[in-house]
Amino acid sequence: MPRRRHAALFLVALSALAACSAGPSTRPVIAVRGGGDGQAPPTTTSGTRELPGLEDFGGRIDWSDCTAVTKTRMSDGAPTGGLTYDCARMSARLDAPSRPGRGSLQVELLKVGSGKSALVVLGDPDGDPGTVLAARMAAALPAELLRTFTLIGVDRRGTGSSDGVQCVPGPARLGIVESDPAAASQERLLEHVGRASQECVLDMENQLTALDSWRTAADLEQLRGELGLGHLNAIGVGDGSKVLTTYAARYPSAVGRFVLDGAPDPTLDVMGVAEARAVAAQEAFAAFAADCAVRRCALGSDAEERFTALLEELRATPLRDPAGLDVTAGTATRAVLVGLAERGRWAELADALVAAEGGDGAPLARFVAPLVGGTEADPPRLDAGIVTTCNDTSSRVPPERVAALAEDWGSKHPLFGAWHARQLLVCGPFPVPQLDKAPKLEQTPPVLVVSTNADPVTPRAGTERVAQSLPGGVLVGWQGGGHGALVNSACAAGFAKDFLVDGKVPSDNTVCPP
Repeated sequence: MPRRRHAALFLVALSALAACSAGPSTRPVIAVRGGGDGQAPPTTTSGTRELPGLEDFGGRIDWSDCTAVTKTRMSDGAPTGGLTYDCARMSARLDAPSRPGRGSLQVELLKVGSGKSALVVLGDPDGDPGTVLAARMAAALPAELLRTFTLIGVDRRGTGSSDGVQCVPGPARLGIVESDPAAASQERLLEHVGRASQECVLDMENQLTALDSWRTAADLEQLRGELGLGHLNAIGVGDGSKVLTTYAARYPSAVGRFVLDGAPDPTLDVMGVAEARAVAAQEAFAAFAADCAVRRCALGSDAEERFTALLEELRATPLRDPAGLDVTAGTATRAVLVGLAERGRWAELADALVAAEGGDGAPLARFVAPLVGGTEADPPRLDAGIVTTCNDTSSRVPPERVAALAEDWGSKHPLFGAWHARQLLVCGPFPVPQLDKAPKLEQTPPVLVVSTNADPVTPRAGTERVAQSLPGGVLVGWQGGGHGALVNSACAAGFAKDFLVDGKVPSDNTVCPP
């Protein structure tokens, strides 16, 4: 039976996070066809509740074995060992703004582990779907954690098998990924994002307005009830952390043990976020280059110079991948950003850059393949990433302002500044949502917030501000690089295990070595 895809206007969730400061960005939010992001983040009072105890989960979800399918979805990254996986689908309320309380969509779930307590896992809308993320985490986290908890991965609305979004036309999808951030004109990129917006509005109907963090938080509340739990325990990676802070504001009495592994900055406007990511990506590349030099990888000790030279070569002569993707300067830049975020693939990224120097673009193309291609179970991730991102902010930056930012940031942050500036065009033609008003966040139990020193997706400074703004926020900082610390740092994972399993809250501002 074919999947129904709906469409309409966007309604975007506001991060329910409290902001203690104005943040480093002083530039105003520029809104087209709407106001700013609706309101400042809710204020907090200093209040920390006792950390809830653990509960056995049960409920009425009908699980079935999906081990073979899950290993196929993880492809070459499937972990070895005896882990098995069970999957289920939960029917959630669509609740589009134009039809409040009406309609439904399917949310895909996966469970792994033998523990009696449930630990929900949620990630970025353009990254591994939550079901795959939970399967990968299960292989990387301390074994004691999986004896206490069963991980339950959730594919966010529009991702993976949760009625996955596939509304951007193929040529537009490729055009967005291949777009050169240093091109003299941004008109081609504007054409591609305009086509993406037009087709998504026509194709998705009411579903378009309902793919946001606000309603994803409601899905988690329904899941808590389905599991028969009084409190929700969860790990949020990257943008998944924003969903958990939204949940905390909407359902404060149901908050259990939360771990936020890299969290979006609640204090910055969209331009401030983009520039912060450009800076952080440059720092992550420096960490990657240093690691490469220590390992004596094929890139040698001048990774930045060679990457810059490769981009110039690709501007002159793009490489053709057999799958149909042109490996342009834009493709290579996005591939490197994807690779920098995945710490475990740094060696693969170095080899891919060397292969591209030799005329073989296929290894680089593999880094962006999940964004532009997919299956019914795992549709192209670019689509859900665009829809959710544009639904979660009402800010739109005019093209002329983007052009000026691209020139400015390209000079100040030469590796990734212009790329991040041009990405501000993507939401421009999408409908501007009205944001739901987040309740005042007054109290939480202790919340463990983990930052990564060189995180190109959720920069360290922003994650630190999240910890400061939560009434019960406690920060553990990992001095390494990549997006997220729990699967990369045994130290950070150990603190998370102690917190989740034993209720041990670490000292604030604890530091884990690289």
